[in-house]
Amino acid sequence: MKAAMPFATLVLLGGLTSFAQAPAPAPSPAPGAKAIIADGTGKTVSEAAFSDTPRGVLVRLDLRDVAAGPHGLHIHTVGKCEGPTFQTAGGHFETSGHEHGFMNPKGAHLGDLPNITVPASKQLSAEYLLSGATLQAGANSLFDADGSAIIVHAGKDDYTTNPAGNAGDRFACGTITASK
Repeated sequence: MKAAMPFATLVLLGGLTSFAQAPAPAPSPAPGAKAIIADGTGKTVSEAAFSDTPRGVLVRLDLRDVAAGPHGLHIHTVGKCEGPTFQTAGGHFETSGHEHGFMNPKGAHLGDLPNITVPASKQLSAEYLLSGATLQAGANSLFDADGSAIIVHAGKDDYTTNPAGNAGDRFACGTITASK
């Protein structure tokens, strides 16, 4: 019986030693945001996740049921998605007076994103950096007084024409909300 006692004590101390040397937990990730994107009938067709980075907001898009072909993709100034036309989302997110389009000498809006091309499967995952934007308080925040929305347009953006690149109707919209 006496021989078993030191062994049990040694195991217990070994466990405590290992516990004391365990690495510190990783820091919590930066706050994020999300959007459930629905078409004009209210059917969910996509989800998007937004994460702050040192260079802007990383947008992760997961489309599940969007018509095949090219579509314009933009962040809009108002976090309100009333279908079927989504005009309540306002114009493109912009804080510095630029015009629309990557090819426009007076552009681009802060909320301009590259076109997406959806394959025949109607599914697409993509990531884009919304350079200069933030989820934190400030002039370029997607969480200003009236929020923001992400819009998928029916056609492709020509990257030049002000105010929206001739991208056609607003096909789907999602209000950007803080992740919990």
